[in-house]
Amino acid sequence: MEKLIEARKIISEADKQIAELFEKRMQAVKQVAEYKKERGLPVFDAAREAELIKRNMEYIEDDEIKEFYVPFIRDTMSVSKDYQRKIIEGVPENNVIRVEQTSDENSYDIILERGALKKAGELLGIDKDRKVLVVTDTGVPRIYADTVAWCFEDSHIFIFPEGEKSKNFDTYRAICQTLCDAHFTRKDAVIAVGGGVVGDMAGFAAATYMRGIDFYNIPTTLLSQVDSSIGGKAAVDLGRFKNIIGAFYQPKKVIIDPDVLGTLPKRQIANGLAESIKMAANFNKDLFEIFLKEDYMEHIEKIIEGSLKIKKYVVQQDEKETGLRKVLNFGHTIGHAIEATAEYGELYHGECVALGMLPMCGKNVRDKMVAALENVGLPTEFDYDKNKVYKALCHDKKSQGKSITAVKCEEIGTFTFCEMTNEQLRNLL
Repeated sequence: MEKLIEARKIISEADKQIAELFEKRMQAVKQVAEYKKERGLPVFDAAREAELIKRNMEYIEDDEIKEFYVPFIRDTMSVSKDYQRKIIEGVPENNVIRVEQTSDENSYDIILERGALKKAGELLGIDKDRKVLVVTDTGVPRIYADTVAWCFEDSHIFIFPEGEKSKNFDTYRAICQTLCDAHFTRKDAVIAVGGGVVGDMAGFAAATYMRGIDFYNIPTTLLSQVDSSIGGKAAVDLGRFKNIIGAFYQPKKVIIDPDVLGTLPKRQIANGLAESIKMAANFNKDLFEIFLKEDYMEHIEKIIEGSLKIKKYVVQQDEKETGLRKVLNFGHTIGHAIEATAEYGELYHGECVALGMLPMCGKNVRDKMVAALENVGLPTEFDYDKNKVYKALCHDKKSQGKSITAVKCEEIGTFTFCEMTNEQLRNLL
């Protein structure tokens, strides 16, 4: 008991010193920002950040603690950059989420604002003389794409049939052909207006056309707003294998307008909430509690913002999914396999993720997870062909030979990685 008391005293004293040093640090950050503002210098300095982390790591002797220092200092630097940006650019803190990547060129803003779609031309900041191709599908109200296209003098609209079945090379080829026929060059841009399929198709076309042109994303489903709007993943399906051909390609800017959710049926809202529940289960106990309330839709902006900040934290630590970012696969290992074997339209992506999370929950989590999923209208059971699902599991692109890195949740707000063999996963089915 005495050791516990002594340890807590040390932590309290350290926290006091950190608070004092933080204030001192931020005062210096303000001076740097004012200097940069006077001289028109950029906020982001990747070389200095890398050198700072490398140098400070030398002061930590405990190797086990070193791995926790990197995310700690990066969070601190992220706060510093937000403060600098506020001073230099006057960016309002309440509706702009800055996603920092390994270079300033790949970093971007997510604007979360009601009514933002109507101001797309102003908020995207694309020069009026640039060509833009607005990509959408038949499931998105046409007025959304038109509203964006009308903002530009030389705009084109490409519409493809809605649904996962269109996420293929034929659609990809048709988008690229449209860009060629309209004589798009590297200075022009592609804008996605729609759900995750639209974002994937538009993003992959932008990533590969002329080896890459600017991509902007305006997600119009809750699923795409809280999930695929951030992280820079773009891909197409090959047969029944989801996202097997793709690229990491960051958007230049993302606009999220909660008002567009008013046209979505309840099942589509639930489809998106699955990803929010997933992230809250692993990172934010308070956010998870919202899904147990009957009035959870009254907190939709808080849910979107909370989900984005979690995913922002993850992708900033791991841009190319080599470590921490694998946590976002919680529910996806089995969920993707169910989705790959279900009849088309039988289950939505979020519904498959919901089903995939349950086998990965510890005893203390499962009842709460079932309650949350049922409260928002997501399934907690489904009669699937276990042999077909197992076969799809073995072809998962995250598989390492005969094993796969799975994500488990033993307590709300936490996660663990564990290597599971295909046979262990089969038993979970």
